[in-house]
Amino acid sequence: MSAPSEIYIDALAYGGAGVGRLDGKAVFVPGVVPGDWVLFRPRREKKRYIEGELVFIASAAPNRIDACCAVFGKCGGCHWQCLPYAEQLRWKKNLLQDFLVRQAGADPNAELAMRAAPNPWHYRSRIQIKCRRTPRGFVMGFYRANTHFVVDIEECPIAAEALNGLLPQLRGCLADCRHSDQVPQIDLAIDDEGARAIVVHFIGSDPQPVVDAVLPICKAESVALFLQQGRKETLRHIHGDPALHIHPLREGELKLAYPVGGFAQVNLDQNRQLVAELLDCLGNVQGLRILDLFCGMGNLSLPLVAAGAEVTGVEDFAPAIDWARSNAAAHGLNARFVHAPAERILASQPDISWDVVVLDPPRRGAYDVARELVRRAPERIVYVSCDPSTLARDLKPLLHNGYRLEHAVGLDLFPQTFHIESLVLLKRV
Repeated sequence: MSAPSEIYIDALAYGGAGVGRLDGKAVFVPGVVPGDWVLFRPRREKKRYIEGELVFIASAAPNRIDACCAVFGKCGGCHWQCLPYAEQLRWKKNLLQDFLVRQAGADPNAELAMRAAPNPWHYRSRIQIKCRRTPRGFVMGFYRANTHFVVDIEECPIAAEALNGLLPQLRGCLADCRHSDQVPQIDLAIDDEGARAIVVHFIGSDPQPVVDAVLPICKAESVALFLQQGRKETLRHIHGDPALHIHPLREGELKLAYPVGGFAQVNLDQNRQLVAELLDCLGNVQGLRILDLFCGMGNLSLPLVAAGAEVTGVEDFAPAIDWARSNAAAHGLNARFVHAPAERILASQPDISWDVVVLDPPRRGAYDVARELVRRAPERIVYVSCDPSTLARDLKPLLHNGYRLEHAVGLDLFPQTFHIESLVLLKRV
């Protein structure tokens, strides 16, 4: 085994690790912050960098703080609890700026703002609890980083408190339940109206004992219950309201329904900030023809319609389109929703032009869509991203083919972690 080496940590990397240098190579060490002097042991060495594991902190950074979570450093969820929140925001802004300028080629003078979360704790409206029956009993928690080892938890400080309140009850009812060893995961969710839902994943052939154990909790707590035995299409409604709801606008009556197990942003407060940023950066949208790609259940589409735009929403997941249409009808909003892959709708309708194209793709990004947008050349493009690395990749062909970065904003939907949500506005030159 290699002997430990001492380095000074002077930066943070996207991915959460601290960054130092040794013999001209960058060294990435998890669990440290800028200002720490640490001893690390190499875990993997490449030509230009080293991935290390922390041995111990020889001298702590002046602004290092104690993490509030009992399993911080063991659970793979949070990365920066030992860093004050203001510093987390500063580093997220720096990282986003670096992706936009150095990797995508954006103008370094373009406006970039960072929006803090109203509450950096208890913000997650959805969590996935991993479960294992062990000799120590029924374990519920999260995976240790880069493993399938379940770190047992009593509560999660970034999960909504109303979800944490369900954990001891679920642990109690499943501890002695027959077949609970065939429950690998339990999903918990809460919506903008306080409604909660539980999805129990089951990999055996007889889920009834597990359903019978959990159902009394759901009835007593007014929580919806679902059972999933395999892929998402096996999801079965057992009890309670089958839908959850978000309020995407800070003011007004717009309420959007989506199915339990469907996608909505995990930070409901910051989702309203995201929608507000979209409306603000576009200004007056009255009469504008807007194409919303990866529209889901209408989170961005319907606020735009409510503001006066003519919107076509496109989504490849058919059930989400059904919910988007239902949400539009419930509010008397005239929007067109199409079930199709995003790149196909652009290629298949060459005679239709849009004033603005909005896209909010999954983490993998939308490179093929970006290349098609170069050809279609709408006046403005708004790209919402949850991964700055794929954002930079997708922006590059646009910024090198007639677009400039007009405005960018980072939104902290994920405090205590390295993850960054962002919204960028491109304008055709």
